[in-house]
Amino acid sequence: MQITPPFGYKEVVPVLKTQRLRLPGPGELPPFVRGSNAVPLSPTEFQPAGREFPIVFTSNDNGKSFAPVAVLGLASGENLFVNGSGWSAGVYVPAYLRRYPFCMARVAAPAQGEAKQGEEQPRRLICVEKEHLDEGGEALFEGDKPTERWAGIERLLTEYEADLERGRELCAILADYALLEPFTMQAQLPADKGGEKLNLTGMHRVSEKNLENLNAAQLKNLVRKGILARIYLHLISLANFARLLERRLAAEGPK
Repeated sequence: MQITPPFGYKEVVPVLKTQRLRLPGPGELPPFVRGSNAVPLSPTEFQPAGREFPIVFTSNDNGKSFAPVAVLGLASGENLFVNGSGWSAGVYVPAYLRRYPFCMARVAAPAQGEAKQGEEQPRRLICVEKEHLDEGGEALFEGDKPTERWAGIERLLTEYEADLERGRELCAILADYALLEPFTMQAQLPADKGGEKLNLTGMHRVSEKNLENLNAAQLKNLVRKGILARIYLHLISLANFARLLERRLAAEGPK
């Protein structure tokens, strides 16, 4: 059985009832977050995340599919929401980070019947980052009965995975309606901050012009599926690039 770890994870293994795990302490962040200038978002998160971060769409397969992400920094490897004490106080923490070290992994299984080798199964496995296995850690099951803490973790994972599926549908419809267009964020720091030119690429946004040209049936479908509201949240959130620049300037201090 092959398990492909999601972005930021190193090696994941299925969660077993007999395992003991080292769970993150209060405020502890995933190791990868400090060097991540974007993290995945689900549609339900557009409203709380859109108050803090620009929400854009990215593609890892040359435009065949897209995914929404929250932009956390203006350069590769930059996260403007992490400081010495952890995540910035009072700022929304995306569910992708809150679920760590757990995830719902897609599984490539051996061929069975008419299935092809490596074909993805429709079900998902609850997995954990392997380095969090710890014989001196916390048990999540008492025999076959899940602990109260595990019940909460499992609920978060299940609800988040279901929301990610809705996100995939949202992006597929945006692409099918030709609503996504590439764009670049460009800015220049003031001379007293070094005068650096910033150029953030690889992002897509909804084209307002193309949105206006949709027919009545397409608009009705966007409304019915709750996508139109997410589009407006996304477009409004783009103003947060200015807030990222302000954070960058405040963090750098005078030159």
